[in-house]
This record gives sequence, C-alpha cells and structure tokens, in this order.
Amino acid sequence: MKTIGLIGGMSWESTATYYRLMNEEVRNRLGGLHSAKCLIYSVDFSPIEQMQREGKWEEAGERLGEIAAKLEVAGAEGIVLCTNTMHKVASHIEEAIHVPFLHIAEATAQSVLEEQVKHVLLLGTKYTMEQAFISDILKKTFFACVYPKRIRTGGTEPDYF
Repeated sequence: MKTIGLIGGMSWESTATYYRLMNEEVRNRLGGLHSAKCLIYSVDFSPIEQMQREGKWEEAGERLGEIAAKLEVAGAEGIVLCTNTMHKVASHIEEAIHVPFLHIAEATAQSVLEEQVKHVLLLGTKYTMEQAFISDILKKTFFACVYPKRIRTGGTEPDYF
C-alpha cells in the first residue's frame, strides 16, 4: 500500500470526507482493521480564502506547492488536494513534486468514461462554477457539463448556484 499525502483544511469538513472515504475503500478492499497509509497537512483556510478573495492565486499556488513538497519529503508517494476550488492552482503543486498528483477533474473524467455517463452536473464554489479550471477538463471527456441555475442573493450572503 502506498502512502498518500493529503493537502487538507480547505475546508476541514472536506478533508474529513476524503479521509473517511479513503479508509472505507481500504477496509472494503482489504478487510479487517486495515486503514489507509496517509499523511495529512491541514492548512489554515483563512489566509488561503483571503488570497482567493484578493485574486492572489499565484501566491496560494506557491503555498500549496510548498506543502505538497513537504508531504513528499515526509514520505508521501502521491498527493491529493482535498478541495475542488484550489485545483485552480494544481500546476503549482505538480511543478513542486516528483510523485503523482491526483487531479480531481481527471479522476472524475476517468470514472465518468468508465460508467458511460453522458451528462454531469458540476457543483462547487463560485470560483469552480465561474472559471474553467475544472469544467475544461471535464468537457474534453463528455458530451455535456450541466450547470445549475445561479441565484443571486443581492445581499452580503454569497451567490448560490
């Protein structure tokens, strides 16, 4: 079993989901008390979210690249980013490491092809929904990427899709 490096904390709730699903899959495949070999680096999301808001994506990408490199040095044999939105800076992570990086859109596309799905609903943060860093990869694979209707709140609350 390989050791997976998880870049988490964006949000911690999604990190917990990744951790749980990885361990459930290992248990299902190996049985008994087996669990995933993994290293988790939980990022303080507040500074990352501020970088997002201020459009400082390069800075955020450099930060995540540094974290990925630390996980590799610590023994990770592959890196997973436990958030959709920060895949916008996936190239920074890939450039910083020498081990495989599992890109969520590429993994999703592979699964969709295997299941022969024709239409996929994309849900995510406003960055994921309004920018093409996920959808462009998905569109290369299937016939249609469906987006939910956007609802503008008009107030201090974020817009929802």
